[in-house]
Amino acid sequence: MNKKDPNPIDAFVGSRVRMRRLMIGLSQEKLADGLGITFQQVQKYEKGTNRIGASRLQAIADILGVHPSFFFQQEEGSTQSGRPSGDIHESQEISSFVASKEGIALNRAFLKIADPVLRKKIISLVAAMAQSPESDQSPAQSGTRHTEPLHG
Repeated sequence: MNKKDPNPIDAFVGSRVRMRRLMIGLSQEKLADGLGITFQQVQKYEKGTNRIGASRLQAIADILGVHPSFFFQQEEGSTQSGRPSGDIHESQEISSFVASKEGIALNRAFLKIADPVLRKKIISLVAAMAQSPESDQSPAQSGTRHTEPLHG
């Protein structure tokens, strides 16, 4: 790890700050105002460039309406030591996506689907699309159309 690279834990905590901030629809400016700092400092916290001190993390947790432990929680794939069991880079990519506007929108929409069978089919569909060499092409370009219904 290069000395200029953010510490993986700082980057993870920052990504959790960003995710929660976006989940509640708070701008970087509003969070910064609540903390008495600049929005550029919030950006540095969210990227992991600057480490968040304990008292500042508590203030962020209060503003975002969560317990400070929220920023350290691993959803899946963590070992008993609390560190990611898989590749740290992949974990950071997942955290980064989940914290993005698209990731939050996708998760919100997915959570509105009540049918567990339909949820599994959507996951299967996306996984198949990700593995397909044709995933970069539209159905018209590839000449194939899948007509299997998603329901049932």
